[in-house]
Order: sequence, then structure tokens, then C-alpha cells
Amino acid sequence: MKVVILAGGLGTRLSEETEVRPKPMVEIGGRPMLWHLLKLYSHQGFNEFCIALGYKGEFIKHYFLDYRALSSNLTVSVTDGRTRVHDDAPHDDWTVHLVDTGVETNTGGRVKRLAPLLRDGTFMLTYGDGVADVDLGKVLAFHRAHGKLATITAVRPPSRFGGLVFEGDQVREFQEKPQIGEGWINGGFMVLEPGVLDYLAGDATSLEADGLDALAREGQLMAYRHDAFWQCMDTLREVRVLQKLWADGQAPWKVWP
Repeated sequence: MKVVILAGGLGTRLSEETEVRPKPMVEIGGRPMLWHLLKLYSHQGFNEFCIALGYKGEFIKHYFLDYRALSSNLTVSVTDGRTRVHDDAPHDDWTVHLVDTGVETNTGGRVKRLAPLLRDGTFMLTYGDGVADVDLGKVLAFHRAHGKLATITAVRPPSRFGGLVFEGDQVREFQEKPQIGEGWINGGFMVLEPGVLDYLAGDATSLEADGLDALAREGQLMAYRHDAFWQCMDTLREVRVLQKLWADGQAPWKVWP
């Protein structure tokens, strides 16, 4: 089953990082967010990826072109430049389709441009800027059980403010930005049937405002509720939250060994 990752947006709210690289290449623990997503999916049995490129897509192409060499031990002949890669370490078993979908293309348009790769069966889709400890097998089983065209994973984002727990007028506990839920939102980690592609028109189509909204009106959109960890990476503060979790060895999305 193919996994689509939307990786072409401008990332304007994270301009401190995205002036020089695309948002999915912002690093958490010395690895791009994109790497974290591929590890999350592949550990759960999904190893074929279609990455929708746009803004600074060449960075992502170079990353995967060099991935095997940079993950291995090398012997380089300085005289003639020949390089030998030593396969003495296990490698990630990934197939990665890197597809230019346009710098200005909207989210639905990016998916539509991938249609030739997606017409052959059910596929997954997520955004290149958010992680979760979601059980993808359960999301897929839920999708297959209801028989509709589309499933999103609904999440409740962490509160933007700390919470106070009172005992009378005394503050008994201060909760540091608890995930109390400001309402359910689409957290990505979707499962879609090829019929969804018929709801997407040209490059200006929004996956959310056009595609998913139309599917909802027709009763073809279902939500798998994930009430555990989920975190997007829209701001520098959120990058730092993810970096601290990783550095402290407390990254809930790290489901691989």
C-alpha cells in the first residue's frame, strides 16, 4: 500500500527554518521530520512512499539520492573518485517516489498530480509536518470496516496555554500545556480510496476545503479518533517541543526500536 506525504508547502509560519529548506526537512534529533514519518510508517509495515514535492523540492531529492551512501561506511579512492559502499549495516527497506507537484499547487492539486501512482488501490496520506503515536493498522482496519471512501485521523491538539487545577482558591497543580482538547481536528494519517481522486480538480483544489468537505456532505468521510499523542510542527516553539521530547528520550511517535 502506498503512502502519500504532502511535502511541498511554503511553511511560511516557520520561516526561521523554511527560508533555506522545505518544512519536512526541518530536523528533530538530527534527522528531518520526513525521516521520522517514514520510520513511523515503515515500522508498521508500510514501505512505499509517494512524496509530493514543491517548494525547495530539490533538497528532498538530494536527501534520498545520498541516503544510502550517507547511512553506510564508505571507501573512497581519492585518485579517481571511485566510491565503494559497504553494506555492513541494515538499511531501511523503502521505495520512494519523488514527484514534483508544483510550487504553487494546493494540497488537493498535489494529490491529483499523483493520480497515476494511486489509481491501483487504497492508499494512505499524511502531512509532512506532524507526528503521532497512532496505530496505523487500527486506522486501516477501521477504514475497511466502514466501507466509505475516506478516513481521517481526528486528534485533539495540545492546549496553547497551561492549565490550572484549583483547590478552593489555591492552585494545587499547574499543567504545562496539557492535551485537553480544543476540539477535534484533522490530524492527517488518512486512508483513502482511489475514488477520492475524482473529487479533486486542478492545481488550485484544496484537499480539505474542496475534497474532504464534499466527501463529508455526501456521507463518504469517516474519522478514526486518536486521543493520545499528536503534535504538528507549525511554529518554532513546536519544533523546540519536539526536539526536547526526542532529546529526553520521551518521543511518543518513536514506535521503532
